[in-house]
Amino acid sequence: MAQFDWTSGPFLGFDTETTGVNTSTDRIVTAAIVMRSAGETTVRTWLIDPGVPIPEEAAAIHGISTEHAREFGQQPAQALEEIAAIIAAHLSGHNPLVAFNATFDISLLEAELARHGLATVEERLGADFGPVIDPLVLDRALDRWRKGKRKLADLCGVYAIGETGILHTADADVIATLDVLAAMAQKFPEITRMSLAELHTYQGTAHSRWAHSFNEYLQRQGKSADVETQWLQRAQASSF
Repeated sequence: MAQFDWTSGPFLGFDTETTGVNTSTDRIVTAAIVMRSAGETTVRTWLIDPGVPIPEEAAAIHGISTEHAREFGQQPAQALEEIAAIIAAHLSGHNPLVAFNATFDISLLEAELARHGLATVEERLGADFGPVIDPLVLDRALDRWRKGKRKLADLCGVYAIGETGILHTADADVIATLDVLAAMAQKFPEITRMSLAELHTYQGTAHSRWAHSFNEYLQRQGKSADVETQWLQRAQASSF
């Protein structure tokens, strides 16, 4: 099989901290985009006034209060336009976006853009959102039977990633995610032999398998089996 060597990048890492976990109604409070290419890492961050109160439980996680966001944050439309333009330009060059639990951040970003009357990333691309690399999905697929939690901090331990900053700040989370992906590519070289389109499709299939299995587990426990079975919550084409 041919060596496609997507591991050299460039990668665009993306993460958000938010008012909550509902991708349809919650808002972005901070965002980070990290460009990593040829051994160089460039970080850009945004603090956004979400236009709604930030719940105390969310502020306790990321450290941004309603008052702080209102005083120092950008207006959402301006920040979202900047973020979407950078991501769309990167993806249009057939380069991967890397995000941990990508469905959440991508779905929330697209909902926020639509809420503010801005073109979504998919609309800017004229195609499905991709290619995307999600280390959470890959870890579940490649090390399926490993016990324990799979939060970003847990994977930093599994893949021996050193201190990258305070997790639950968007920029530190992105850098840690990119470091985990690099270590994962070394541990599981089979993923490096896939093209980005093949890797994207592989993740969609892997997520669906995991979600169906987890929903069955929830049903056996008498719990609501409502885990989304479609990665990125939409059908993905391999046209990028």
